[in-house]
Amino acid sequence: MTVSREGKAKRLNWVYSTLPIALATGPLGTLVTLYLIQLNGITLGTIYSSLAAAVFNGVSIPAAIFWGFATDRLHKRRALVVGSYALLGAVLVSFYLDRTTAGTIARYSAISFISVASASPLNLLIMETEPKNKWAEAFARLSMVSGVGTVLGLLIGTAWTDVLPTRLALLFVPLGLFGLASAGFAFLMISEPAFVFERENVALGKQSLFSRLLAHPLFFLEVPRMSDFRRAFGGLRSSLTSYVPLFYISTVLFYFSGGLFNTVFVPAMEKYSLSDNAIFVVILLGMVVQTLTFQVAGRFISERPLVTTSVQGLVLRGACYILLGVAALGLADPLFLVPALIFYPVASGLAFAIYYTSANTMMFNTVQGRNAGSSLGVYSAVVGVAGMVGALLSGFVSIDLGFYITFIVAGLLLFLASAVVAQLSNSSPPGQLHR
Repeated sequence: MTVSREGKAKRLNWVYSTLPIALATGPLGTLVTLYLIQLNGITLGTIYSSLAAAVFNGVSIPAAIFWGFATDRLHKRRALVVGSYALLGAVLVSFYLDRTTAGTIARYSAISFISVASASPLNLLIMETEPKNKWAEAFARLSMVSGVGTVLGLLIGTAWTDVLPTRLALLFVPLGLFGLASAGFAFLMISEPAFVFERENVALGKQSLFSRLLAHPLFFLEVPRMSDFRRAFGGLRSSLTSYVPLFYISTVLFYFSGGLFNTVFVPAMEKYSLSDNAIFVVILLGMVVQTLTFQVAGRFISERPLVTTSVQGLVLRGACYILLGVAALGLADPLFLVPALIFYPVASGLAFAIYYTSANTMMFNTVQGRNAGSSLGVYSAVVGVAGMVGALLSGFVSIDLGFYITFIVAGLLLFLASAVVAQLSNSSPPGQLHR
């Protein structure tokens, strides 16, 4: 038995090679936003941050398609993971070499394209090297290492902005070195499996699909056609077939709301005179709460109806957004830190983990069947487009109407999404969606 345990530990050691890359990319969104504001001021910085986030989301759609097919064709797990990490590390270092707005946005979009390459190979490695009865444990470990790495990265960002607040660009260099370190560890620790699975196998298991979508929310088994979209949304006219289109509509509202809020939350804190260090503290606290909540969310949701927990997550997140909007309207500048420290961790941590776990379980059940590939493609497409459009609009809305308007609208959209999800109880699910 001792040998067996040692062999199991050795098989899973490669999971820890993902820790440095998670650390490198964890603070990246916050860092890029703050850096664009440092380069351009709050008004133009907000607009450029919105553009950068929109391009990032937009690029992720073709990236998910390209790397998905590359994974199926190449069957080289280690090569894709190592290559992805090495390129990410190099691009991160190059941020410091070209300190311009256009260069920052271009490199951020390159990060979006490259980062998708490792998502499916990592999940497939678990399925190809671990016994089936150990998959859930292995996926949980992979997600935990990623979450811990992200938290550590944000801790570094917090410490850096405390000690070197005017040298944001230099922070890209150590982050890039962490990415290169991950490439080296992956090269040494990952072995090509003796046999390989196709990516379709990831979609057949709830734990594997959930882990894959947590790493990157877009997953294309095939490129969706217009007929797939018509089929997905065409059932809205009848309660017997409205479950899937209602679920997709609620998903669009959720990601559109997230694009609106998350893109300008950091610029808003900057606008209200919070230091870069305080901003990192807020984002860090949100990630800590999210990581901890994900550890217990599955158990919480398994004991309750999926529709109920999904609505609860949406309402809680929407209420936090609206309360942050009210605070942004009524509080003097530095005092905005207080509601930010309270409501943001609840929204991005607790509420997000509850909703995300519920919604992905519902989505897993929805896409099962003979149209799984096209259904998953439609889901990924609407997620990507909704997030991109929300991010693109957020900067312009915030500058023209005020950050508080953006926050309140984002919250109201989540209330609308919760009302749509509540209607799922009255329609016929395409399988065993209710417990």
